[in-house]
Amino acid sequence: MSERTPVLIAGAGLAGLSTAVFLGLHGTPSLVVERHPGTSTHPKARGQQHHVMEALDLVGLAEAMVEASPKDTGFLIRIAESASGPVFREILHDTFLPLDDLTPARSADASQAAAERILAERARELGAEIRFATALESFEQDESGVRAVLSGAAGTSTAHADYLVAADGHRSPIRERLGIGTHGRGTLGHSVHWLIRADLAPVVGDRQVLYYLQNPRLSGGTGVVVSTDEPDLFVVGVGYDPEHEGIGDFSEDRALEQIRLATGVPDLAAEIVSADTTVAAMRVADRFSSGRVHLVGDAAHTMPPHGGLGGNTAIMDGFHLAWKLAAVLRGEAGPGLLDSHDAERRPVGELIAENQFKNAIARNMPHLQRDDDTPPIENPGVLLFGCRHNGAVVAEPGDAGELLEDPIAPTGRPGSRAPHVLLSAPDGDLSTIDLFGREFVLLTESGAWAKAAEQLASDLGVRLRAHLLGGEMTGDWTGKYGVTTDGAVLVRPDGFIAWRSRGAGAPVDLERALRTILDR
Repeated sequence: MSERTPVLIAGAGLAGLSTAVFLGLHGTPSLVVERHPGTSTHPKARGQQHHVMEALDLVGLAEAMVEASPKDTGFLIRIAESASGPVFREILHDTFLPLDDLTPARSADASQAAAERILAERARELGAEIRFATALESFEQDESGVRAVLSGAAGTSTAHADYLVAADGHRSPIRERLGIGTHGRGTLGHSVHWLIRADLAPVVGDRQVLYYLQNPRLSGGTGVVVSTDEPDLFVVGVGYDPEHEGIGDFSEDRALEQIRLATGVPDLAAEIVSADTTVAAMRVADRFSSGRVHLVGDAAHTMPPHGGLGGNTAIMDGFHLAWKLAAVLRGEAGPGLLDSHDAERRPVGELIAENQFKNAIARNMPHLQRDDDTPPIENPGVLLFGCRHNGAVVAEPGDAGELLEDPIAPTGRPGSRAPHVLLSAPDGDLSTIDLFGREFVLLTESGAWAKAAEQLASDLGVRLRAHLLGGEMTGDWTGKYGVTTDGAVLVRPDGFIAWRSRGAGAPVDLERALRTILDR
């Protein structure tokens, strides 16, 4: 059997499902194949940060993530000897930090298992086909597309796609097949973890908790205790050296001993539901794109969980890639637009992976601290809203292409996130953020710029909408965007500034900008 699809996505984790969802937002169907029988059932990442919730709100999923979040007072993170103490340090979980000056969005705290189920359902509603228990066995690409061999319960089939998205995890057979190497700090450590059923309410109460443990009596001297969506189900992990032992060396008695040390309850009655091993590592792919294949999620960047942005970054990989794929497939953009996926997302992936590596050292492995290690970035606003995308933009003279800027003091430069500004409208207040997400947007108070945008949208066949501010929709937006009332700002479908005219200009300036950005 042979079939055709615009985009083939290998992997139905956070990255693959998000790519499918956001492709659907832009009217592009996809085929998602996943070798496992369903979405994740094991507790993994938790939490959807504000920038992710802005994106999920576009596809009607923000409230679903809130509904799937624990109904308690928050997520507690502690560095301690055991879950019972003593506590060395408590970390304020940034999920609940107010960022009202930067975004109208609120965060959520849904687990990865819940988030994947929600994303899968929405992806199907938006036109994606998802096939579980189906593996991508091999693929070839040429100038006409990608030919992939799939295997599932019904046998072997062939899929022809314009593009392939590799969302196939940190081992990524697709990345290996492409010959793309990785770089980074490497392996931090190995751990064995158990999913246990136990009554830990006397220790942790009714809150969601994450304990990073430092205790020489634990195997490897380190451990974790993490709650799940079920109040009596927890993950307990400890370190081990794979050079000298494996999971088989942890008998039930030894496992219970380690679990009791980690929880600090010497006589804890615990049922071990399952056991597995994992590795904490920091590796980033040397390239995020190769021909018609593009890497997202763990295939592109593997990072320790410390900081909680691994899953969030995976979702945003899909968000930022989807509009580009859709624009090329619609014929609105040339294939060169997709070159910006590597140029934009790899520096961001490197930054966040490095920061989470530093968090891991500080929180759980202080013995690995190096004299030349700088402290991690702890301000969540900087990592969520301060990263720039210096790729599919028209850079201004003098712009050195810095990766970070302070979102509290935005510059409005191309490559930076379009700032949140509160606007007043006849139907009530809204944010500039509410205007972005589905097409290119031109913000201006000039009727001439708005007319030029309308004409260009027709002439070039590009999804471009002008929002004329200063009339019924008003707000003090020009300062944060770095323009005068005669100027204009072009914002990409992913909410990043692509080009601006600080003052009055000519329609040809906007046309040149669009042609440059879209590889026309």
